[in-house]
Amino acid sequence: MRKAIVWFCRIAVGLLFIFSGLIKANDPLGFSYKLQEYFEVFHMTFFNGLALSLAIILCAIEMLLGFALLIGTRVKTIAWGLLLLIIFFAFLTFYSAFFKVVQTCGCFGDAIPLTPWQSFSKDLVLLLLVLVLFYNRDLIKPVFSKSVENSLLVVAIVLSFGVGLYTYNFLPVLDFLPYKVGANIPQEMVTPPGAKPDEFELTYQLKNKKTGEAKTMTDKEYLKTGIWKDSNWQVVGNPESRLVKKGFTPKIPDLSIQDAQGNNYTQELLANPFYNLIIVAYDLQHTNEAAINRINALAVNLTDNYNIRTVFLTSNSAPDATAFAKKHHLVSEIFYADGVPLKSMVRSNPGIMLMKGGTVIAKWHYHSLPKYDDIVKKYLRQQ
Repeated sequence: MRKAIVWFCRIAVGLLFIFSGLIKANDPLGFSYKLQEYFEVFHMTFFNGLALSLAIILCAIEMLLGFALLIGTRVKTIAWGLLLLIIFFAFLTFYSAFFKVVQTCGCFGDAIPLTPWQSFSKDLVLLLLVLVLFYNRDLIKPVFSKSVENSLLVVAIVLSFGVGLYTYNFLPVLDFLPYKVGANIPQEMVTPPGAKPDEFELTYQLKNKKTGEAKTMTDKEYLKTGIWKDSNWQVVGNPESRLVKKGFTPKIPDLSIQDAQGNNYTQELLANPFYNLIIVAYDLQHTNEAAINRINALAVNLTDNYNIRTVFLTSNSAPDATAFAKKHHLVSEIFYADGVPLKSMVRSNPGIMLMKGGTVIAKWHYHSLPKYDDIVKKYLRQQ
């Protein structure tokens, strides 16, 4: 019976750790943004520069621990590694849930978004399974011979680190973001008729000017009791707002594209019924300038020969963007948006998207930029 329980826990934990590591390694840059959120919460922003490396390493460790558990190698080391890692994750998810600081843990990337309390519950179940394995580690036996184990571990190490390195350099294999190929951005921004918005509850701190008595009341109690009619009671400070019920949120709630004067061009750019090239460089200080020059050459040819509208999006200030455009002789129109949606558009700095009628037709990392002839042959000659 014990052996059966251990095998169940072994398979469940092993597969879940592999899946969790793999799904995050599919988008290590996105996971690094989540790590930076935690660094900010714990006042450890000096680690921000290491966020990407830590993201790739953590994903690889998760996958390696899960794989090693399944084949039953290095049992004592793996058991301790699993226990320490799940305790660490449980602490983070509990802290996020209790103090309401990081509202999505990033456990399964953008593929399966979980609330902090859901993440913490998942970690508690995993902790229970890991404890079973830890206290019964003597029953975890190798599946293969030592030589086969070593060969498999070498392959697993290469694959575990290789997945994260590949997807960072050539975009995620599976894109779970709202700007994925085939997505219609205007539709992703719409709230359907009748959809219920978020419900909030306000809490007032009241004080009686005559007696000094203090009360705490919700907005509903405040109106229902009629205390607001009594001039002796005054509201102290600002009311505290608390989310009571989550309503409908569009997949893209925060995209606003503006020019240097603050005029909104979001609908005009997204409603373009023709092919247009969107160049995304959310941070000009850290963008790959050699890639910018190659993209600009591509934009010149597409504009001259096919009159394609090319747009350059950045989150930098207008003076910085203007200086950057002058330095690189950019031919694209320059517009501005918040860095958060720009990071979601293309996991690359810079990256490009080919769009038509608000729909994402294709997207590329700067390491895999398409040739002019390839774009013409695949897309433009079919118009």
